[in-house]
Amino acid sequence: MKKRLLSLMVVAAMSASLVACGSSDGGSSDGASGSGVSITVLNSKTEIQTQFEEMAEAYEEATGVHVEVYNADTDTTVASQVATKYASNDPYTLTMVDAKDIYSLADDYAYDLSNEDWASHTTLGITVNDKLAGFPVCVEARGIIYNADAIEAITGETFDPSSVATLDDFQALLDELKAGGMETPVGVLSEYWSLGAHYFAEVYEQQEDPDAFVNSLLAGEADLGSNEKFNELMDTFDTLIAYNYAKGSAANADREESSMMLAQGDIAFMFGGNWDWSVINQYDYTENMGIMPVPENTSDDTNTKLVGGGSKYFFVDNSDATSDEQRQAALDFLNWLVSDPEGNAFLTEQCALVPAFDNIDASALDPLSLSVKSYADAGKLIPNYNYLPDDHMTVVGQEIMQKYLDEAMTRDELVTAVEDYFKTATPIEH
Repeated sequence: MKKRLLSLMVVAAMSASLVACGSSDGGSSDGASGSGVSITVLNSKTEIQTQFEEMAEAYEEATGVHVEVYNADTDTTVASQVATKYASNDPYTLTMVDAKDIYSLADDYAYDLSNEDWASHTTLGITVNDKLAGFPVCVEARGIIYNADAIEAITGETFDPSSVATLDDFQALLDELKAGGMETPVGVLSEYWSLGAHYFAEVYEQQEDPDAFVNSLLAGEADLGSNEKFNELMDTFDTLIAYNYAKGSAANADREESSMMLAQGDIAFMFGGNWDWSVINQYDYTENMGIMPVPENTSDDTNTKLVGGGSKYFFVDNSDATSDEQRQAALDFLNWLVSDPEGNAFLTEQCALVPAFDNIDASALDPLSLSVKSYADAGKLIPNYNYLPDDHMTVVGQEIMQKYLDEAMTRDELVTAVEDYFKTATPIEH
C-alpha cells in the first residue's frame, strides 16, 4: 500500500510539474501543443507496465498527447508481434525492442534520430547504415543478486562479493549458510526468458569470440559438450539447482515468491538482473543488496564481470501509417525522457532503470542498479550478444532449460537438444 501511494504521489507531482513547466525538450513543443494527438507505445519491459500506464495518464494531462501503452505478449516474441502490426499496416508509433530487432527493422521502418538533442548524451544508441535508429532505454546487467544482510546474519562477517568469485568459494558459503539455518539459500527464476535469454546466453557471451561460436553451432560444427565455458557455467547452474528452495518443482516456481523470499532474507541468492528490483521492491526488503558476477571455476576473468550494456531500444515508426504529428509527438516524448527532470525521474525512480545518458542524475537508483552502474563505470561488463535466433529464448529457455532445471534432462541430453536446435535455427543477419 505504501508503494502504491508513493507511486500515485509521484504521478501527481509529475503532472503538476509538466503543466507548470511545459515541455523542456529544447523548444519543440510547449504546454498542450500536442493536444489531440494520439501515439501508441509497445512496452516489452513487462515489469514496468504499471509505471508506464500511470506516467501516460500524467503526460496526457500535461501535454494533451494521448499515450496508449501496450504490454508485450509474453507468449510470443516481440519480433513476431511487431511483424504482425506491420503486416496489418497498424504499427506502434514507438516500439521497444531488443537490439537485434533494431538491426533487422531499421532500414525499412525506423525514423532517423541523428538530429535529436539527446543523441550527444549517449554512446549506446544503435546506428544502422549511418542512421541513428535505436534510442537506448536503459543500461541493464545480470549476475547473481545477493542479500548481504541475510548472509551476514549467519556468517557474522561483512559480505564481500569478490570473495566468492569461484564456484568452490561460492559453494563453501552456501554450505555455511545451510549449516547456519538457511536450509535452501538459492532461488532460480524459472521463466523461459531468464533461463534462455539471460543465463544460457552467457555460454555464448563469455566465449572469446561469441559470433564465431554461435556461427559454429548454426553450422553444426561446434562440440558444445566439450566447450570449457559451457561446462563452467553449467557447473555453477548445477550448484544453483542443488541449493534451490524450489528443488523438485523448480519450473513451477513463482517469480514473485522467489523475489519476496530474497527481499526478506529467506534466501540469500537469486540469478537475475537490476530489472528485478521492480518486483523485489514490492515487498519488505532490505537495501543491503547488490549484484555480483556468476561464480565460476574459470581461468579467465569472466567471474569478475557482469554481463550487460544497452538494453531495450525504442524506434520511431517511419512508415506512412504514422502521421508527421504523431512522429513529432513521439520524438518529443523521447526528448522529455532525457531532458526533463520528471522524465528522468520516471526512468530512474519509478522504473528503477540505469540511465544510458550522461546528463541524467543516477543518485536515486536502487541498490541493484547502483551495483550495475559501479561495474559499468569500472569497465567490467561483458557485452550482450544481440544476434541469437528469434526463437532461441523460447526453445532453449522453455523446451530445454526448464526441463534441466527440473532435473528431467541430463547434461548430455541438454547438449544434444541445443545442438539439434541450432542446426535448424534461422540466423540473424548482421
